Amino acid sequence: MILHTERLILRPWQENDAADLYEYAKDERVGPIAGWPPHQSVEESLDIIKNIFMRDEIYAVALKEDNRAIGLIGLSIGSESNFPIGENDAEVSYWIGVPFWGKGLIPEAIREVMRHGFNDLKLDNLWCGYFQGNEQSKIAQEKCGFVHYGTLEPQYIELIGEIKVEELSRITYDEWKNLN
Repeated sequence: MILHTERLILRPWQENDAADLYEYAKDERVGPIAGWPPHQSVEESLDIIKNIFMRDEIYAVALKEDNRAIGLIGLSIGSESNFPIGENDAEVSYWIGVPFWGKGLIPEAIREVMRHGFNDLKLDNLWCGYFQGNEQSKIAQEKCGFVHYGTLEPQYIELIGEIKVEELSRITYDEWKNLN
């Protein structure tokens, strides 16, 4: 499936996105705040595309002007989520390369994924998380109508070797409908 916004194409990942993925995912400001280490090579990025990103409801965030992958947004439905959520709920995950921070692109992508989740997939609730200290992610969620739901216990994130505290936000179908 391909989703469109005013400035973005949300599309399936392709193997030829590996160089673009590496370009943005190697930056130390991107991965660790989301719980994963910076990519070390184009080959590693290709492996991640093939083994993690190439699945249903995981989208490359691409600018309409050139279709280059500049980030990711996805839905993890039910038990695929990192959170204990209902089977008809989904977790929204996202990140975007540093050159695109502060341009409103992630809220734009989140809103389209919300529309898709609630209208097309008929989900009941959407959930987001952010690690404490990631104010940009918190703000993006708030802009889209997500409401703070709770704080998870500190957890060791093996991929980055750190203990992090994650905040949970949620929006229900009815809350979303009232925004639109």
